[in-house]
Amino acid sequence: MKRACEPELLDSLPHDHPDAVRNRRDLRLINKVMRNGAWFERMLPRLVRPGERVLEVGAGMGEMGVALNARGVAVDGLDLWPRPLAWPDGRAWHQADLRAFAGYGAYPVVIGNLILHQFTQAELAEVGSTLRRTARIVLACEPWRRKISQTIMAAIAPLFGANHVTLHDSRVSIAAGFVGDELPLALGMSPAEWDYSCATTALGALRMVAVRR
Repeated sequence: MKRACEPELLDSLPHDHPDAVRNRRDLRLINKVMRNGAWFERMLPRLVRPGERVLEVGAGMGEMGVALNARGVAVDGLDLWPRPLAWPDGRAWHQADLRAFAGYGAYPVVIGNLILHQFTQAELAEVGSTLRRTARIVLACEPWRRKISQTIMAAIAPLFGANHVTLHDSRVSIAAGFVGDELPLALGMSPAEWDYSCATTALGALRMVAVRR
């Protein structure tokens, strides 16, 4: 299955549009089932050094960041959407395009959940050129690109009341996902400079851990 990037419907909607609100409800359920947040909760305390700042790119409405902060993992957020009402008072929120954000130098640890698949190879190379200069650790959870995942999502999404945005964007997201070491290679991470690994889960996630050597 060849990687293909298409626009997602959510990106064309205002953050408070009813279809966007319903889609975020669906995404919360999908993330809970896939246990993406639990994976970040488990990995970050093992890897983050005392005093290091953590930035979540594509933080959306902040649900994962709020949960991480509540569990003692200090995380700041970056997204095009405005600061969520529930975002912790003591944590920064940067409303900006992650491709043009100028503050990566303050964050040796960068994490992203279901966000990097939205970018083309050229855009990933651009983001990677910045992260390779500034980050010590990059953690990402993305869709595992495989046809069976699209088939499963198309079958089960209506069962939990997913709206048309979720139905469309889940198919597009999986088609834009990754297999093998595609993600670290797209970010330009050389094995000589980065110790990285990519693992897949039965529920369709591809999880990358990249640590600078």
